Amino acid sequence: MSLALVAPAPHVPRQDFRNAMAGLAAAVNIITSDGPHGRVGFTATAVCSVTDDPPTLLVCLNRSASVHPVLTANAVLCVNTLAGDQRELSNLFGGKTPMAERFAAGAWRTGDNGAPLLEGAAAGFECRISRTVDVGTHDVLFCEVLALKRDDQASALVYFDRNYHGLSTC
Repeated sequence: MSLALVAPAPHVPRQDFRNAMAGLAAAVNIITSDGPHGRVGFTATAVCSVTDDPPTLLVCLNRSASVHPVLTANAVLCVNTLAGDQRELSNLFGGKTPMAERFAAGAWRTGDNGAPLLEGAAAGFECRISRTVDVGTHDVLFCEVLALKRDDQASALVYFDRNYHGLSTC
């Protein structure tokens, strides 16, 4: 048995990577959680489908984020995919606004898993965290979808080239 030597990966400067990622359009989501450790929410574009059996999403979360200890301790979350007219909520949940003020700005109901579900969102995925993988500065949360809702008529809010863009269904 022989071992092949693998050359080290070339270094990609952080800012070059960030600039290239600005060209990757992504849905805008507000990730929410509530439970014995508190109520939190933050804006995220690092969300994607993993598999449909069982239905699973992944959510990337910086371990230095203030919401990290609460969300991971609660172990449940809702991925609220924003509609085109909800960009102000994205800004609110993406900043340093106190949690109470963030949640006061939208119409919320408690989902089956206890996490806040945003009324008027394009979609809501109620999840439990089934696995966590540590990668660099972030945790990749694998989230099993327990329930969902979708508004077939809602437009979508995407983030591309460091700006919001609304997409309609037509």
